[in-house]
Amino acid sequence: MSHWEQLEQWQLQLLYQADFFTGITAEQLQQILPCLGITLSAFQKNTYLFQAGEQITQIGFLFSGKVQIIQEDFWGNRTILEQINTGGMFGEAFACAGTPRIPVTVLAAEDGQLAYFPYQKLLSLCPNACPFHRQLITNLLQSMAAKNVILVQKMTHISKRSTREKLLSYLSLQALQKNDNQFTIPFNRQELADFLAVDRSAMSAELSRMQKEGLLEFHRNHFILHEREYSL
Repeated sequence: MSHWEQLEQWQLQLLYQADFFTGITAEQLQQILPCLGITLSAFQKNTYLFQAGEQITQIGFLFSGKVQIIQEDFWGNRTILEQINTGGMFGEAFACAGTPRIPVTVLAAEDGQLAYFPYQKLLSLCPNACPFHRQLITNLLQSMAAKNVILVQKMTHISKRSTREKLLSYLSLQALQKNDNQFTIPFNRQELADFLAVDRSAMSAELSRMQKEGLLEFHRNHFILHEREYSL
C-alpha cells in the first residue's frame, strides 16, 4: 500500500485546509496525492528531523506536534528562527534553492506526525499529466513569500538594542495581529528568549519590571497589554 493510501480522514482534511493546497478541491486532492511521492513519518520530542550541514530535498508537512527551525553556535547557544505548528510546512526554501548544506536544524518540540513531499515531484509533470501542479507551485511560492515577511518581522524584533525593546516590539506585533490587547503566544519562556536572542533570566526580570510598571500583565504565555506610555 502506498503511503498516500494510508492517510486517515483527519489527515486528508488537514491537507485540504492547508495553504499549500489552496485552490484545489477535495476531489482534485485525491487525484494529485498519488503523484507527489508522499511518505509518512512519526517523530518524538527532541528528535532532529534535519540537521545543519545536511541537504534537504523534501518538504515537510506537519499533521500534529510542533517543530522549530533553530540555529546553534559553537558553544550550543540556540536561536529559534521559526516555529512550525500543525498544518504548517518547512524546508521548502532550502529544497527549492538546492542548498547543499543547510545552515539550520529542524528540531521536534513535541511528539507528532508529518508527511514529506519530494521537491522534484512538485516540479515535474507526472505520467497522469495532472493539471494541478501549476497551482501547487503558485501556492509554494506564496508560502515562501509569507515566511520572508515573518523573517523580516523577526529581524525587526531582534535588531532592537535592549531586552525591553525586543519584548515590546514582539508583544506589540502580537496584539496588532490579533487586534486585541489580550493574547497567547506560542512560546514558553525559554523558547521566547531563544526567539528574541536574549538571556532568559534577563528577559524574565524585565517582564517582571514591566508588569510592576503597569505596562502589561502575564500568566505563563498569556499576556495583557495596557495602553499607557512606556520608557525604554
